Amino acid sequence: MKKVEEKKVTEEQLAKIKDQQISMSNKLRDVGFLEQQKHVLLHEYSGMAQEMEEYKKELEKEYGAISVDLETGIYTEIDSSEIKQ
Repeated sequence: MKKVEEKKVTEEQLAKIKDQQISMSNKLRDVGFLEQQKHVLLHEYSGMAQEMEEYKKELEKEYGAISVDLETGIYTEIDSSEIKQ
């Protein structure tokens, strides 16, 4: 029976390959973590947008259709024909 000779890369080459694989795995893990954070932030943003719409409706009940200057709090009435449907 003939003995098969093993062929190997050098220890330095093997170490570099392993380091690259570890780096790639870490980056993939980081991307997954960021995607999870993104998912949470998008849900929070959606909730905030919904709260804003609900509060806008409360203000419209009290003042009608208005535009509020965020610096001064002064509002101007909006002509109903200007409101986009």
